[in-house]
Amino acid sequence: MRILCAVDGSEHSRWGVQALEALAGREPEHVALLHIVDQPALKVAKNKNPVAAKRAIAAMEKAGTIVLRDAARSARLALGQAATGPRTKFQTILTHGPAAHTIAKTARRLKTDLILIGSRGLSDIQGFLLGSVSRQVVSAAACSVLVVKQPMPNLHRVALAVDDSAPSRAAARFLRSSILPETATVTILSTVESPVTDLAARYLSESQLTELTKPVMERATTFVNGLRNDFIKEGVPVVTQVQMGHVIDIIVKSVEADRDELLVIGTRGLTKNERLYLGSVSESLLRRAPCSVLIVRGARA
Repeated sequence: MRILCAVDGSEHSRWGVQALEALAGREPEHVALLHIVDQPALKVAKNKNPVAAKRAIAAMEKAGTIVLRDAARSARLALGQAATGPRTKFQTILTHGPAAHTIAKTARRLKTDLILIGSRGLSDIQGFLLGSVSRQVVSAAACSVLVVKQPMPNLHRVALAVDDSAPSRAAARFLRSSILPETATVTILSTVESPVTDLAARYLSESQLTELTKPVMERATTFVNGLRNDFIKEGVPVVTQVQMGHVIDIIVKSVEADRDELLVIGTRGLTKNERLYLGSVSESLLRRAPCSVLIVRGARA
């Protein structure tokens, strides 16, 4: 697997590098550490005082070199690899540009399978409207993205949120083949919306309501059991949950109750128009989940 890890020297970006330890069991073939000199404020200063702006850029580049050096050291430690004979090829990149766009562009150029990025986990409405870097990267990236919200040296409990779709199958495959360590237990979650509105349900008998909801629950259960069998074949401890209700609320409550360290979601990838609208399940879970979130870029549904 080829991994791109964005670093800026903050505590949150250090969490991203340290998360490599959780992936050490599946040694990546290539890890690129990327530091971006994002200088929008300097564009104005450059016109007024080009000499001062040039000095500021030089200072930022020097600081970035130090950040990359420290990140490379931490990455080797996280993967348990000595600098003299690493099994993983390491690369450091110092570049300029807007953060999210540059991360996504670099990932495409390097043919990255996974982007690792630390996040302070903005969940307030202001942070959502302004758009965090991690949210922008998830929207723009062509590959899977692991947003690390807290230190994640190990993975013991992983939640896989699925629906009956190709992206969910892709997420399950990616989790089994690229991320999941032997020590982890997986909970496969499927939450289905009721085919009957709350208002309509008031006028239906219990038997009528069951008759309408049973096919939906059975379809979800069949899908989940199929994924469960795939994990069991590879010796992975797995439990399943199939519930009817509000998708976001149930998944977040389940992750909180089980104290999962990682939530995995498959997504078909948003079109440019869809990115303008609220309500994407993956985007909502990225904001609200109390743990780190892996968004697997899958096929279109």
